[in-house]
Amino acid sequence: MPTVLITGANRGIGLELTRQYAADGWRVLATCRYPNKATDLAAIKGDVEIHRLDVDDAPSIGALAASLEGQSIDVLFNNAGVIGKRGASIADIDYAVWAQTMTTNLFGPVRVAWALRDNVMASTLKVMAFTSSKMGSIGENTGGNVIYRSSKTALNMAVSCLAQELESKGVTAIVFHPGHVRTDMGGPTAPVSATDSAAGMRKVVAGLVPGDNGTFWNYDGAPLPW
Repeated sequence: MPTVLITGANRGIGLELTRQYAADGWRVLATCRYPNKATDLAAIKGDVEIHRLDVDDAPSIGALAASLEGQSIDVLFNNAGVIGKRGASIADIDYAVWAQTMTTNLFGPVRVAWALRDNVMASTLKVMAFTSSKMGSIGENTGGNVIYRSSKTALNMAVSCLAQELESKGVTAIVFHPGHVRTDMGGPTAPVSATDSAAGMRKVVAGLVPGDNGTFWNYDGAPLPW
């Protein structure tokens, strides 16, 4: 039975990824900051283990890694993230919010990936997937939302570097644009459902080959410019 670890699993895309992987018989290590409040997550049927993880907190990441020592993780899905200050321009940046957004969207997933690299390398599939955004694409930049955009651009570069560092170990590391999804972050009028976003990303993950290491994907399988 393959194993997937999902960060930010208590809501939105992470919750739907958990639901779909569990329904397909995977062992799911579902992480969130407050497991005792994750009622929707706890209600999912299947082989689901809920673990506490605050991606902003290095000791929390270390504690999770220690608790999973020796266990293989076929797919590490770094999904947790925040919007920061919506719509921020250079002229009105709140630097404290910018720093916090970088902590969650960049430092957190990189720390998680590095802390769990041995678990991924010990698995059969050896995949690391990161929820980014096409708003982090310099090639598709339309301006505005500089806090969120820059955090995702930085994540994309970090994953590209990580992909090169771990390539010799057989790891395939990729980043996703999950679509504009109807979640708390995406809003109620967003065009893509969490169901379709999760299903699309899972399909891409299932079809990955080593040559896909270090690539940027739309949730529907289309390649995206960096």
